[in-house]
Amino acid sequence: MSAESAKTAGFVFAALVLVTAAAWIEPGVVTPEAMSDEGEPLFPNFRDVMDVKAIEVIAYNEDQATATPLKVEFRDGKWIMPSHYDYPADARDRLDKTAGALLGLKKDLVISDRLEDHAKYGVIDPLDMKVASLTGRGKRVTLRNGRDEILADVILGKPVEDHPGYRYVRLPGRKRVYGVKTAADPSARFEDWVEANLLRLSPSRIRKITINSYSIDETLGRVTNLQRVEATRDGSDWRVAGTRKVSIGAIRRAASALASIRIVGARPKPRTLAEQFREGKVEMTLEAVMSLRRRGFFLTPLGRLFANEGEMVVETDRGLVYTLRFGEIVAGAGRAAEGSSGQDKGAGSAAAETGEQNRYLLVTVHYDPKVRQRYGGPAGGERTARFLSRKFSGWYYVISGEDFNKLRAW
Repeated sequence: MSAESAKTAGFVFAALVLVTAAAWIEPGVVTPEAMSDEGEPLFPNFRDVMDVKAIEVIAYNEDQATATPLKVEFRDGKWIMPSHYDYPADARDRLDKTAGALLGLKKDLVISDRLEDHAKYGVIDPLDMKVASLTGRGKRVTLRNGRDEILADVILGKPVEDHPGYRYVRLPGRKRVYGVKTAADPSARFEDWVEANLLRLSPSRIRKITINSYSIDETLGRVTNLQRVEATRDGSDWRVAGTRKVSIGAIRRAASALASIRIVGARPKPRTLAEQFREGKVEMTLEAVMSLRRRGFFLTPLGRLFANEGEMVVETDRGLVYTLRFGEIVAGAGRAAEGSSGQDKGAGSAAAETGEQNRYLLVTVHYDPKVRQRYGGPAGGERTARFLSRKFSGWYYVISGEDFNKLRAW
């Protein structure tokens, strides 16, 4: 071997030693060879949004060090939330948007193969109990098909610096972090997946609001200090009369709030009690009394319902008559999620951000042809009342303290 060849061989050997040492010292560093998957599909088996039959979103709250799960599933011809007592998922546009945002994503940028970088990029699995860090956890989103096969499963992290529209992501169980161009940011908040207008009511249809406020002697089961206020729409304004002073401004705010009630949680009534509400006659059984009382509602032997914080009766020109009863503060309001242990599931996501206390709401509705005749409204109210009565009969609703304060005009 010539001196020049020996010299060249020495350089090659030295380079190999350096590369080997670098790999040993920093095993997670991305090398050009390891970047071979850059540009490939992130979810090669996910090709059609219509294949998605289940969506699970798990968000992490660093302030409270808790993971909030939400699952939406297509079952028996409808979308429901198994994570929230199988409550109907009404926000069809959000379902499509969530699934669509993950379709066709690519591994645009290979960022790192270092486990130590996961917290920095915000891609620690929110459910990973083996990692001690309470910060740097991302949002995990999983899509499944009707055979419970995973179509997409990803941990969404922080936005990528100097790359607008890009986000750090990681596939669960893998070390590699990618930068992916995506606007995906699915919500794990119950209220974002349900109908924004619980009562399906327009303020222009409201003709009369009656407010019944009173005190309940829970020991003796008596109602005292009963006061009544009636607000009647007179053209574009309101006339208010009654035993308690309520401003027209408060009535206007309440009327507007009635058309935008977005519930932040729901609890199922016992099956027998739900059937009785559906039939419009609640019997005074031990199960009914205890279920209602726990939530701040009281049933008399004659079947009359009262509530801790009073009630509101709303008449519309279509003949629909709603009764809203305001009950007890929801136990565990905040970010607590109610599971099998009995904590409050999805009851307090709004309260956690606003500092307001969530409260139970009991809603009933019926059709009164005399009311429609009095106000000369359009037809169709009877059919709507039947639909809403079936919908309301099975649930105790939970509303935010903010909505409660708007509705409680007295």
